[in-house]
Amino acid sequence: MDSKLKEALQELKSNLESSGPVDEELHGLLKKLDGDIKLVMEKRAVLEQNAETTTYGLAERSQELSAKFAVKHPKLEPALRELGEILANMGI
Repeated sequence: MDSKLKEALQELKSNLESSGPVDEELHGLLKKLDGDIKLVMEKRAVLEQNAETTTYGLAERSQELSAKFAVKHPKLEPALRELGEILANMGI
């Protein structure tokens, strides 16, 4: 997995742990996004071996979550926005 992506995910996780409780809906959405990112990165590694590329829309989902977090959890929003930018730059 790309080192910037790993750093962004770790920063988001740290911010989540220090920000206090997160409502179940947002927690579930983040957990799903995390799982999807891992799955996509695994698929991407396989596709790169076959010299194929594809996008999965995870950057857009990350940006949508960022907008939801901006209201309820302003400390988390920048980390999630950065994650979305990293995913977009990776073409995911």
